[in-house]
Amino acid sequence: MSHGKLIPLSGYKELSNEEMKSRSDDFYQLMRRRRTVRDFANRPVPREIIERCLLTAGTAPSGANMQPWQFVVVSSPEIKAKIRQAAEEVEREFYENKAPDYWLDALGPLGTDESKPHLEEAPYLIVIFSKQHTVTEDGKRLHNYYISESVGIALGFLITAIHNAGLASLTHTPKPMSFLREVLGRPKHETPVLILAVGYPAKDAQVPEISKKQLDEIATFLD
Repeated sequence: MSHGKLIPLSGYKELSNEEMKSRSDDFYQLMRRRRTVRDFANRPVPREIIERCLLTAGTAPSGANMQPWQFVVVSSPEIKAKIRQAAEEVEREFYENKAPDYWLDALGPLGTDESKPHLEEAPYLIVIFSKQHTVTEDGKRLHNYYISESVGIALGFLITAIHNAGLASLTHTPKPMSFLREVLGRPKHETPVLILAVGYPAKDAQVPEISKKQLDEIATFLD
């Protein structure tokens, strides 16, 4: 089995235990302030900020380094309106006819329903697609590996970068999402995964009173 060219590791700098503790705590404090918001301010966001956040997402690890993701960034009011209309039709069917009671009970404290004004209010919608295969410039198809895992990691990088930049976001996963491929003109081998609304939170934005699980609830250490 042949391997590609290997080069020396660069960019890594070992830190002292004290600096690692300090940096990890500072980052935790930054991220624990992150909240999903549903109310966005009517303020423009510089495009270069979004571009930097997407570049950060693009540094995520992926199966065989195939990078099986495509980010479609929508700021057009007309396209956002089309996305909202289609998404609300899907959501209305979900809430009225498809969602089981236990699911609606779980969503109840979050205050969500079929109305999705954020899809027009947020200055940017970033629609994340997974790619079943990669098409090269000469038309050759290359198989992608660990697609859902890779895209999920990249999405985590993206949300983190957005929060780090001082913006807020909202993840939205209407089901089914096939309408996004049609509205955005994407090829059939791309599958819509999630809509991420991005912008500044409104001054009067409110969020549900929730808490996150403690360390002993989410992690197990085997010494």
